[in-house]
Amino acid sequence: MGCAKSSNNSSGRRSSRQITITKPMPWSHTESINRDQLNKMRDEFWDTTPFYGGKREIWDALRAAAEAELHLAQTIIDSAGIIVHEPDLTVCYDEKGARYELPKYVLSEPTNMVND
Repeated sequence: MGCAKSSNNSSGRRSSRQITITKPMPWSHTESINRDQLNKMRDEFWDTTPFYGGKREIWDALRAAAEAELHLAQTIIDSAGIIVHEPDLTVCYDEKGARYELPKYVLSEPTNMVND
């Protein structure tokens, strides 16, 4: 038994409806980067997601959620049936159990970002 926030669904994973999405913890890149470099990293990640496996619709929903405000991101995740394992969306699953990992740089900005 556990509290409602930690209950499991039939696949043994917590449902996104039971986990409130949060912002990722502060992070820093290995070097100071600017907005253009961060956007390039993000674009490269999203362009290569088909090679990581999983369903295209789930990747599209995760991208929409990553780029949205928290309350809208929660709605997107719930509507897509995504199972959230980590509240900051770094680890999620689809209903068939495929794992989706998002790097923090697609979810938030680094603490050491510099102006152009």
